Amino acid sequence: MEHKQIFFAGGCFWGVEHFFKGVTGVTATTPGYANGHLGNPTYEQVYKDDTGFAETVRVEYNLQSVSLSTLCRLFFMIIDPLSLNRQGEDCGTRYRTGVYYSDAADLPVLQAAFAAESERIGADPVTELLPLKNFYSAEEYHQDYLDKNPGGYCHLSFKTFAYLKVFEKVRLYLAEETDPVARMAETAAIVHEGMRFFWTGFYRVAEVFATAKPDLGSGAAQLVLGPFQGPPACLRISHGRGVCGTAWKERRTIVVPDVEQFPGHIACSSASKSEIVVPVRDHDGRITAVLDIDSDRLATFDSEDAKWLELIVEFI
Repeated sequence: MEHKQIFFAGGCFWGVEHFFKGVTGVTATTPGYANGHLGNPTYEQVYKDDTGFAETVRVEYNLQSVSLSTLCRLFFMIIDPLSLNRQGEDCGTRYRTGVYYSDAADLPVLQAAFAAESERIGADPVTELLPLKNFYSAEEYHQDYLDKNPGGYCHLSFKTFAYLKVFEKVRLYLAEETDPVARMAETAAIVHEGMRFFWTGFYRVAEVFATAKPDLGSGAAQLVLGPFQGPPACLRISHGRGVCGTAWKERRTIVVPDVEQFPGHIACSSASKSEIVVPVRDHDGRITAVLDIDSDRLATFDSEDAKWLELIVEFI
């Protein structure tokens, strides 16, 4: 097995360490201080914000179990890449974001990850990408801090850690499976169980023949119900209709805080109060399905749900 390391600065290192400990293939995590201009700094010295150090976590990983690109993708999930010297309520250069590498051979992979993130957010991240100059382990009480102090401060949300568990299950269960329906079925079950949603499922883009829907004509397409978890749902949805059809037509994730306020909402269940729909694309960028999730509470979904579910459907 090939073991490697990478260094992530993502704000307060307590939460960053706890997050990466939950990633399959990560073998060790060490909070510390990176790329400063002082030997063996203490937390009190770094806290003054004049040592040049960033709170950083050394992540050691097994390359056969998790790739560097996946680790970088997950890193960008837990930071605001456009926030300079601030993450959550933590402010100062010690809380800047950065990826520091000790192996120059990793640079092309990291550059590709940064380019992909730029494309996703429509701007260049202010996150540093630099070679590692130095790294010093933080004091013992910082190591495994959130394990020792479960109620301790963390700038990452509980939802983030819940989605990480879901993502890791999807990554594990879908690793060897190639059948698309099986992949959708497993994903729907994992997301539904892990996040406790009211309804979780997929609608597939399918050609509709004249015998099935005469008014559409042969060769037209509809969303047809696929694998799902929850109560019975609408069987077919036309292009541009309802939240699912609109997400398909507009090729974007749609978050609806109150389904009754969405124009043309299709009421498959009166218990549904809020909804999120995420398009599923193939390798050529064509939309082949949508992931549809309903909640029986208002305003359940936000941008954090959107980015995690978009990551999950990349594996479909």
